[in-house]
Amino acid sequence: MTPSKLSPLDLGGAQLFKGMLDRDAQLALVDGVRQVVRDAPFFHPVTRSGKQMSVRMTSAGRLGWVSDRRGYRYEPRHPGGDPWPDIPAPVLDIWRAVADTDRAPDCCLINYYGAGARMGMHQDRDEGDFSYPVVSVSLGDDALFRIGGTERKGPTQSTWLQSGDVLMLDGPARLAYHGVDRLRFGSSDLLRDHGRINLTLRVVTQAD
Repeated sequence: MTPSKLSPLDLGGAQLFKGMLDRDAQLALVDGVRQVVRDAPFFHPVTRSGKQMSVRMTSAGRLGWVSDRRGYRYEPRHPGGDPWPDIPAPVLDIWRAVADTDRAPDCCLINYYGAGARMGMHQDRDEGDFSYPVVSVSLGDDALFRIGGTERKGPTQSTWLQSGDVLMLDGPARLAYHGVDRLRFGSSDLLRDHGRINLTLRVVTQAD
C-alpha cells in the first residue's frame, strides 16, 4: 500500500479510501486486535455526567484514550493499571500508507460496536497538535457514518462505511464533527459474533 496508488473519495473534506483492505488484510488486523485485547481488555467508558457509552473500547500505543467522570483524556495505562500494548504492525502500515508524515501515531483507539451501539457527533480535539491527521479503519459490520463541519449545528452528510474502508480526517476536516448513527448488525461475517471494530490512529503529543 502506497499513497500514490490510492484514490480517496472526498467526504465532507475527509478522505475515504473505499475498500482499501482486502479480506486477508482485515483478518490480520482482527488477529492483531485480539492480541491487544488479551493484554488490555475492552471496557465500557462513561461520559463526564456518568452515562455509560454504548461502545466498548481499549487502546494500543504509548497512550490510550479514556473517558470517565474526570473527563476525556489520554493516559499511559489501561484502567486496570498495565501499560497499553504496542500498536500492531499491520495497523502502522496503514498509517504509513495514507498519512503524509514521518511521525508515528501515539495511540490506536479501538472501539467495538455491538448491536444498537452508536457514537454521537463529536470532534477529536483532545490531542496537543491538530496538524497531524486522524486515520480510522473499519472492520466488520457496516456503519452509517455522518460528518459535518467544524460547527456542531452545521450541515452534515452520511455514508455507509464497510469492512476494509479507511477514512482520514486531515487539514480543514481534522476538527470536523462526526459520528456513527447506527449499524447494519450482522451485515459482515468478519467477526465471529458480528458487530464492528473501529481503529483510530492519532498523534497525541506535540513534537519535541
